[in-house]
Amino acid sequence: MKKNPGVSVEVCAYSYISCLAADRAGANRVELCASPWEGGTTPSGGLLSQVLAQTNIEVHAMLRPRGGDFCYDSYEKDTMEAEAMALIEAGVHGLVLGALLPNGEIDYAFMERIRRATGTIPLTFHRAIDVSKEPLLVMEALISLGFTRILTSGQRDKALDGIVNIAEMVDASNARIEIMAGSGVHPDNCQEFLQIGVDAIHLSARAMKDSQMEYRRPNISMGGIPGISEFEIMYASEELICETVHKVSEFYSS
Repeated sequence: MKKNPGVSVEVCAYSYISCLAADRAGANRVELCASPWEGGTTPSGGLLSQVLAQTNIEVHAMLRPRGGDFCYDSYEKDTMEAEAMALIEAGVHGLVLGALLPNGEIDYAFMERIRRATGTIPLTFHRAIDVSKEPLLVMEALISLGFTRILTSGQRDKALDGIVNIAEMVDASNARIEIMAGSGVHPDNCQEFLQIGVDAIHLSARAMKDSQMEYRRPNISMGGIPGISEFEIMYASEELICETVHKVSEFYSS
């Protein structure tokens, strides 16, 4: 499918099969991650290599050493820098990251350190901005650092609930940095974000399939997370991605 020339469609992908689905459906890029139940962490080198070798889609890798907050100690920062360099060497097209200080402000010094270490590769600041103290000030800092885009849900769990705040960021950015709406974006609501002028939309197109396991021992859990079955496998739905890409194209052709 032809890529949309206007607003880009990014798919949050946790597996090779999800990247294949995004590529076939006509998405512009994937945000490649591990650990979906932690909100995304740095993907493995093997997964990245496989995706780069077997798809034609643009791959931006999450740079996050753990789940939880975005306030990192010196050891975690060293790990993130090392992982950034390894990801770039492997051929990734961009990095997705974010870091905050304990007071809720952007960790400018660390973001500057990563910017210098990674050269000119595109950087996306993720939803750490949504839990920062002053998101618009964070945006200005990111512009000064040369970040390419910001992923935001408008300081709400779901982007549709934060759409007024996203619109404010779009206006304040004045096209100096891309604003990408994400969290709960799907085919039925994606055009609402196009109407406020976002540069990109981000979706997981989440679907579940049953495990191939026939024997299932009861009363034991590897992850220990209530409500999450280890016999259901999450993946990105090619159908949902394709429908979203179509809705975006339709919006600009009407």
